[in-house]
Amino acid sequence: MKKVSIRIFVAAAFVAVANAVFAQSAGDTTKTLNLADVVVYGTHLQREVIPVQSLSGEELKKLSAFSVADAIRYFSGVQIKDYGGIGGLKTVNIRSMGTNHVGVFYDGIQLGNAQNGQIDLGKFSLDNIEEVSVYNGQKSTIFQPARDFASSASVYMRSRTPRFVENKPTNLKAVFKTGSFDLMNPSLLYEHQFNDKLSVSFNAEYVRSSGRYKFRYKRVFPATHEVMYDTTALRENGDIESVRFEGGLYGRIPKGQWKWKSYFYNSERGIPGAIVNNRWTNPQRQWDRSFFTQGMFQKSITSKYDILVNAKYANDYMRYLNPDTTLMLIDNTFRQQESYLSIANRYSLARNWDTSLSADLQYSSLTSDMDGFLFPNRLTTLVSAATAAEVGKVKMQASLLATLVRDRIHSGNAAANDSVRTAPDKKEFTPAFFLSYNPFADHNFNLRAFYKYIFRMPTFNDLYYTDIGNANLKPEFTQQYNVGVQYNNQWDNEIVKEWQFQADVYYNEVSNKIIAVPKGSGQYRWLMMNLGYVEIRGIDISSWAVVEACDNLFLNLKLSYTYQKAQDFTKRKSEVLQESTYGGQIAYIPWHNGSLIAGLTYNSWQFNYSFIYVGERYHSSANIREEYEQPWYTNDMAIMKNFRLGKAKLRASAEVNNVFNQDYEVVLNYPMPRRNYKFSITVEL
Repeated sequence: MKKVSIRIFVAAAFVAVANAVFAQSAGDTTKTLNLADVVVYGTHLQREVIPVQSLSGEELKKLSAFSVADAIRYFSGVQIKDYGGIGGLKTVNIRSMGTNHVGVFYDGIQLGNAQNGQIDLGKFSLDNIEEVSVYNGQKSTIFQPARDFASSASVYMRSRTPRFVENKPTNLKAVFKTGSFDLMNPSLLYEHQFNDKLSVSFNAEYVRSSGRYKFRYKRVFPATHEVMYDTTALRENGDIESVRFEGGLYGRIPKGQWKWKSYFYNSERGIPGAIVNNRWTNPQRQWDRSFFTQGMFQKSITSKYDILVNAKYANDYMRYLNPDTTLMLIDNTFRQQESYLSIANRYSLARNWDTSLSADLQYSSLTSDMDGFLFPNRLTTLVSAATAAEVGKVKMQASLLATLVRDRIHSGNAAANDSVRTAPDKKEFTPAFFLSYNPFADHNFNLRAFYKYIFRMPTFNDLYYTDIGNANLKPEFTQQYNVGVQYNNQWDNEIVKEWQFQADVYYNEVSNKIIAVPKGSGQYRWLMMNLGYVEIRGIDISSWAVVEACDNLFLNLKLSYTYQKAQDFTKRKSEVLQESTYGGQIAYIPWHNGSLIAGLTYNSWQFNYSFIYVGERYHSSANIREEYEQPWYTNDMAIMKNFRLGKAKLRASAEVNNVFNQDYEVVLNYPMPRRNYKFSITVEL
């Protein structure tokens, strides 16, 4: 306790001293640079060494996507685990390193889940999202919180920022969506500008759906090709009812800005479960209630020195009910709380050389009414030092992250004579290096490479879950190597107006991988262990083009492709299991997958077509015939029309998803919807 407190004090003192020293550097010029997340005052140098994959603005509106999870399917190197329907759990895996290695950020601050480390992206509607971005390694900017350096890959969601035209201080937008699965989805956005320094926004959304859809369930015995099941059924208990409220204040100050946002989400949903042992319905229910409030303050102190402060408080509640008394009635609640504070500093040593120092504190706690449950809490201190320089045709970045983790346990619901297991304190130093080279002065052609060494802490479930957790678990480490190329160009008098191409070859290692193994000789008691080891080799390719076929007729094309060989080299005690799994492709990772987005715009009409392909894969590392999963693909189409009615701007759209009515499963025994429809109308004043 004393050692950690000293570390925190040193980190805070370091940042405070840096603030005082940097503030002495006075300057008489100020330049402004508009970025996606904040307005940065000070130096004008941008060093985007590793390009980002992003969808924003009109691109997002055209997609047949209901949630953030639906949108990022179109990025290369991304896998989504989808358990079906509007209310089904949806988690993201990037370059096969695992869901827990992906940091998910909302308006620049990470979303936390200390319990199991997974963020359900299906809970985040696209209704109020302005941009979705995916980064491998990390954002290639050094002016950011230390937490932003701490993931193997990141998903950034940026909500809408109020914008106003002259003599119009108020914006109002109403959207109503309906369609298959008895969907009812209204939302309302209100924005008001008090003056040029202060504005406010409020967004509310309601979702209700029965989640009922027909599906075909077919199973063939691999050895004899005999059909065991082939029937059409109705997916039950997949309903959801949810509300979401967001409110924000946005302010500008001399040489800076600030904003404060609060978010509330409340839902009840059915969990239809897997179809196994000829069981078609499941009675499980889940209630979620999430609240967070967060703020950002950014200011240029001098022309050389900038400061960024972020703060957040989050409170999450989840109740899980399984009323099936044939085994055991389960009715448990879990409550998480998180407090977070970050201070980031950037100082320009020269015109082409910046440095940064950031320090973060995060406190997380978890309680439950589960029998025997321990109440853990975690204090995490992160300090990052980074530098970025541009020397001729070369751009370079380097960062070093120090992570200090202290866990403490309260006995909670455990019996008085139970031993209290506390994980030992963790201290890790992890570096990252990024390099970009432009060999041609008159062409936008870049060669790039990066290396990153990072880890993820075991979750509270990994360490402390009743009868399963193992407090001796070590962090799960990844090493990432990446080499890539990017080219883009624009033409004024050609049919092709713009074209961009990028390709990356990468190699990743995941060591100390946390897996569940049998506890003792029995197969019904399990324990979490650091036994896993995975090697991932892959290629990501993406291309984007804008074509002007004729006057007022534009075609936008976006193509992505991924090849991955993700092998499980985990050593297992059982020789039979070792022989069947060693070197096998890890579960649910296809060798090939890709997507295509094609958008056609003519005056006020828009037509969009999107295609996703996921190749063959296995649902376990035992790559045997019984575990084989067939490829699947979907085709989605949408047509939209923009028009005016007096002062109101209207937008009507109709979507057909899974046009060819394919039966498929993303996760084994969780059938996905067949052909379905959605209609929406948007009114803006």
